[in-house]
Parts: sequence; structure tokens; C-alpha cells
Amino acid sequence: MATGQIRKALSGFYYVYDDGQVIQTRGRGVFRKRGITPLVGDFVTYEVEGNNDGTIMEIEERKNELVRPPISNVDQAILVFSVKEPNFNTILLDRFLVVLESFHVQPVILLTKMDLLEEDEVATIQSYQKQYEAIGYDVMTTFKDDSSLLDKITPLLANRTTVLAGQSGVGKSTLLNTLMPELDLKTGIISEHLGRGKHTTRHVELIEVAGGLVADTPGFSSFDFDTIEKEELTGCFPEIQRTSEACKFRGCLHVKEPKCAVKDAVESGEIEASRYEHYLQFLQEIIDRKPRY
Repeated sequence: MATGQIRKALSGFYYVYDDGQVIQTRGRGVFRKRGITPLVGDFVTYEVEGNNDGTIMEIEERKNELVRPPISNVDQAILVFSVKEPNFNTILLDRFLVVLESFHVQPVILLTKMDLLEEDEVATIQSYQKQYEAIGYDVMTTFKDDSSLLDKITPLLANRTTVLAGQSGVGKSTLLNTLMPELDLKTGIISEHLGRGKHTTRHVELIEVAGGLVADTPGFSSFDFDTIEKEELTGCFPEIQRTSEACKFRGCLHVKEPKCAVKDAVESGEIEASRYEHYLQFLQEIIDRKPRY
């Protein structure tokens, strides 16, 4: 049996890349009985049947797996957020960051449409950039017709599997067009009435770019916390995780516990109050969710 990686899934077929060749395969029937679905990004063992036709026999253990888009073994996500049209949304950004941290996916923040900012708005965005960089995140900025965008992005892609995420209409398809001009994706158009963009992609595919793999699928715009327990949330905020080591009580949730180092750090300004507020909001959302059966 041969081994390879699923690079595309479409209409029940899985296209496995193996040493320069792409083999069209289907999954074994036993996968359905077990409730297992092969995903783009999976490393698999397969058997060839006939001419370029095969069956996936086994799926190797996954490093991680995302639901939207359905993809596995992701190394990093470029979070594309516009600073205007739609406006920069820190709570949505923090939601994305938390879920990516929970899956051990490295986030890179890309702020788009910098050219739309008024002069008095630039300092505000720069302060956000410094805030997230202080936490430890890479933050880049770009603007319409930015000739340096490729030079900024491509060094991050080598030897990694990368997905793009962000609200609709923030420039994800435009970024993919820049990275992979041959795709010629239809760029989403902002709806003036709704204030959001239109989805422009339908399937998942990994494409070789700059020595790495990029998912041709900007078609997801939100994350939920279904897989995160309340005790795990601290670990999804790097600055809170670092500070929590000084909390008096193990398992401190940083809400009402005494001698909480995190609350002290918020009061002193060491931890941004907005990030702590988002932590509390996400924590309550996790506590309030319906039990899974």
C-alpha cells in the first residue's frame, strides 16, 4: 500500500498527492460506519485500483482538525481583518485567536485596507498592533495595491500548511489572488445594505505556494467554543496563561478568587482590560452552553 496526503475533497472523491502524482480515491465504507470522514490535510494509506483510481485504507493520527473549513494538520492561520469596511473588530479577533490557540495553530494577524483610515484613526490601529505584538503575535498591515504584500507573506509559508480566516469582505480572496494568481477567485463585494461580504468559495483544496501549502478556502467567518472547557480557556490567552502561574490557587479562573495575579495585572495595566473583558465573556459563554451528549 502507498501513502500520501489528501490535497482536495470534492463530490465524494479525495485527491491524494503522492510523490508528484495525484490519485483519485474514495474512502472505505467502514469509515462511514465509524463516523469518520477523511479530511483535506490528512496523511493516508491507500490502495490503487485500476488506472489512477484508489481507496483510502487508513488515516494517520491528526495533529488537529478544524470544522470550518473541514481541514486537518494545520500549522498556522493568517487572520485577515480589515481596519475599515468592515471596521476592526477586536472581540471577533480574540475569538479567532482563542480557538486557534486551542487547536495549537499559530496565528498571524494581517490588517487590511489601511489606506481607508482617516488621519486621526491611524494611531488607534497602531496601538492595537502594538498591543497584540506585545502578547506575542505577528501583526502585519497592508493596503490596496500593496506591492510589498508578497514579500511580507511568502516567507511565512515555507514548510507549513496555512489557512486564511476572517470576516467576509475583509480581503481574503484578494490575498489568495495575490498569492496564487492562477486561481482568479472572484473577489467578494461588500453589501452596502448588510455591511458584510459575500462568500466566494465552495470546496477545500491545498495548493503549493512558496514551499508550503495554502488552503484555497476563505469561506468561513466565525468560530465557536464547543471544544474548549472552562479550565482550558486561560491557556488560550498567552498573556493570561503566563501571569496565572503566580495565582495563589491552582485552577484559578480569574473571576472571584482571592489573590489572583491575573486580576492584579489587569488593574496595573500589565494585561489589557479589553482582553480580560473578552476572557470573561468567553468564559461565561462556555459555562452557559448546553451540555454535549
